[in-house]
Amino acid sequence: MGVRKFRSVEEMPGLQRRQPLDPENLRQAFGLASLAAGLLPIRYTPGVRKFRSWDEALLSREERARSARRLRRDGF
Repeated sequence: MGVRKFRSVEEMPGLQRRQPLDPENLRQAFGLASLAAGLLPIRYTPGVRKFRSWDEALLSREERARSARRLRRDGF
């Protein structure tokens, strides 16, 4: 795809209008929402965590991943 250059913003073409009640609009909205949720930063709590066993460490990792997915799904 070639690069198009414009001298000013006024020369740029506008956005294409979408038809109201088109099912594709909702599909794109959900796609953008899931993209935005995927771009959320992962929240880490600072510090060192000690575990008694390897299984306990893996369980903690899975719980943090589950919590992060829940936060993304709920939008926070």
